[in-house]
Amino acid sequence: MARLFRWLLRLTAGSILLGLLGGILVYFLASQSLPNYDKEITLPGPTAPVEIVRDHANVPHIFGSFGASDEDVFFGLGYAHAQDRLWQMAVMRRTAQGRLSEVFGARTVKTDSFLRRLDLYRLARSSVSAQSPETLRALEAYSAGVNARLQEINERALGRGAPEMFLFNMPIAPWQPADSIALVKLMALQLSPHMQEEILRAQTSIALDDPARLRDILPDAPGAGTATLPEYTNLFPQLQDRPQNRTELASMMPVAERGLAGASNAWAAAPSRSATGGTLLANDPHLKLTAPGTWYLARLELGTGGVIGGTIPGIPAVLTGRSQHLGWGITSSYLDDQDLFIEKVNPDNSQQYLSPNGYKDFVSRPSIVQIKGAEPLTLTLRWTENGPVLPGSLFNLAAITPPGHVVSLGWTALSETDTSMTAALELMRADSISQAIEIGEGFVAPSQNLTLADGQTVAMKTVGTMPDRALGNQSQGRLPNQGWRRENKWQGRLPYTANPEFIDPRGGIVGNTNNKLLDRPFPNHVSFEWGDTQRINRWRRLMQMREVHTRDSFIEAQLDTVSYSARTLLPLIGANLWFTGEAAPSGTPARQRQIALSLLAEWNGEMNEHLPEPLIYASWVRALQKRLIDDELGALADAFSRVDPLFLERVFRDVDGAAIWCDVRRSTPVETCSDMARLALDDALVDIDENYGNALEALRWGDAHQATHDHEVLGEVPLLRYFVNIRQSTSGGDNTLQRGLTSAAAIRPFENVHAAGYRGVYDFADPDSSLFIIATGQSGHFLSRFYDDMAQFWRRGEYLPMSLDEDLARAAAVGVTRILPRN
Repeated sequence: MARLFRWLLRLTAGSILLGLLGGILVYFLASQSLPNYDKEITLPGPTAPVEIVRDHANVPHIFGSFGASDEDVFFGLGYAHAQDRLWQMAVMRRTAQGRLSEVFGARTVKTDSFLRRLDLYRLARSSVSAQSPETLRALEAYSAGVNARLQEINERALGRGAPEMFLFNMPIAPWQPADSIALVKLMALQLSPHMQEEILRAQTSIALDDPARLRDILPDAPGAGTATLPEYTNLFPQLQDRPQNRTELASMMPVAERGLAGASNAWAAAPSRSATGGTLLANDPHLKLTAPGTWYLARLELGTGGVIGGTIPGIPAVLTGRSQHLGWGITSSYLDDQDLFIEKVNPDNSQQYLSPNGYKDFVSRPSIVQIKGAEPLTLTLRWTENGPVLPGSLFNLAAITPPGHVVSLGWTALSETDTSMTAALELMRADSISQAIEIGEGFVAPSQNLTLADGQTVAMKTVGTMPDRALGNQSQGRLPNQGWRRENKWQGRLPYTANPEFIDPRGGIVGNTNNKLLDRPFPNHVSFEWGDTQRINRWRRLMQMREVHTRDSFIEAQLDTVSYSARTLLPLIGANLWFTGEAAPSGTPARQRQIALSLLAEWNGEMNEHLPEPLIYASWVRALQKRLIDDELGALADAFSRVDPLFLERVFRDVDGAAIWCDVRRSTPVETCSDMARLALDDALVDIDENYGNALEALRWGDAHQATHDHEVLGEVPLLRYFVNIRQSTSGGDNTLQRGLTSAAAIRPFENVHAAGYRGVYDFADPDSSLFIIATGQSGHFLSRFYDDMAQFWRRGEYLPMSLDEDLARAAAVGVTRILPRN
């Protein structure tokens, strides 16, 4: 027994020792890729010395020496991006190329297949020749900077450039100009929701017994009404002859995650509304939270002056930020730049489809997806004159596609002459609003609202191509259309002058929260789908509460967590529940209901992380919407998991008979909306009890509303996830200005998954007092101290100085990299 014990002790000690040695080896290999920011290095590419001064927050300030060109500065940006975010850049490029499965195997085949069918990378390569000569030089110089870092990694054995490279064998090809353009197109795909909305609208119109109820569950943004639309089954009567269609819909998966398209806030004040007498600008783009985050801060010293703000690694442009004379912010415009077309296949020749001029051949070519650990998949890519053909399995398109038909996608980003990159680079050199608006004509996709401020005035301009739809378009772009009818086809693009424009407003303030901008008749309508109907009301109130604004009041608005939706909905859904009934015994459901209602009655709608009321409210309205729609939509209800305040308001105000949603069709009694509100509150309290405890006064919204900055590849790896994921208790909610969009998932539905990864506030009375912050840190290397060093500042609503003062950048620099030309 003693001998056995000794051997077990030796084995245990040996295992521990091996584990320690393995951990040390892994740490050593991973740490080899940590960049050295304080050095002098000779590299091929620049024509003159370049300095990268890393300020106290590791923000690179890139300067060219005497005789250097702007191209040398872009070289420095490419080098800095590759130092800090090489893995992120490589994965994004593979995503755009449809080549993830070569590294990650079968789990990414669907993504690769979809991206191959869109053919984004081929279109990006074709668009290279459409760029201006200056842009081409900048793209080539930026690519040379990335490639110089790759060469340095290879020559000096710097840990393959990123720790992830040890876990995944992912060779990195040299960076090319087309790669940067492809990332802009990938960004456009992430920011446009219209394809999914068309699919969902079609599926919902089929699923509802009463098509008139479609305007309840998918309501238009408030304002003047739009023209009446035909029912989808009137466009395609064949679907009425498919009795199995409802059964298919009952078992379908959700169409797509709704609400995760781009969102943002931006507003600006003219000198007449500024306490300092200069213009003010605030911007916070909202994107999916990841670690590392999407944004990377940088300053470029160009021939026209300094530019500082948010970049995206792989794209050599400050997309939101300021120069000495001009500030620009971006918000998703929700311009309707996508249409789905139902294409009729020739019954006698499956290689042809019907066009207005008769049957035409699909433009086809094979594409092979290499899959790690599996046989390659050969796709046949097909295009019609309307766009690429999508498979029926995508978003369950088969459920809305009549037999003998396929679906194609029309989208402005599918351009072979996309000049968005040129426009983005030229915008950095603009010194006035008029010049910036003129440059904006070059933007194709993604469509954005540019909020602008120069020394004298403020403005907002929607940029991006607006499709020209015929006045007789059958669905006005809201539903998939018959692709062979001439009136449904795009007629080209509308003139840039048709894009909304607001210059020097009389009130002195301009802004956007992805809300409806204007109400123009189709086809100049811009969009029927908008990204916000709630935040705009709170913003309007905050802006009009003050005669003049300051940098601090703009920050206060940016960080505001009061829910306009909660203030509107609670008096409606609780109208017949407040303080009704007798006192209930402690510990009973009725008692819990009374406590919850009492708490909500005293609440001002602030979604503060330390309060219990936001969790009670969010749970209640989530349970309420689920009860209202489950028996009407069946499994399709999963696509509406995120609460729509307009839908609940329509139901409880009984707009156009919308209160009918409160009655459960499958039950004999006729339920009232008050019945449903009470039952839903009980549902919510049961859920809260099971997941957060039954002491309602002790609940914390922040415990449920944690920001999930998760590593998209390593975030689910046991043990490692504790090092690569960043989690934080946060305030805000789906409809607050400090937006923290909840996941709406079946498990942990209130996690904050989509928020402002960048915040910036610029004051042109004193430009160097401007501030900014990103959600995680500059580095993508999880062993770096700059991986998450900004995360707590971001969570607490703190900012860093946005200064173009070179002396300030050098004063507390964490390192200075001096790059000398090898030639």
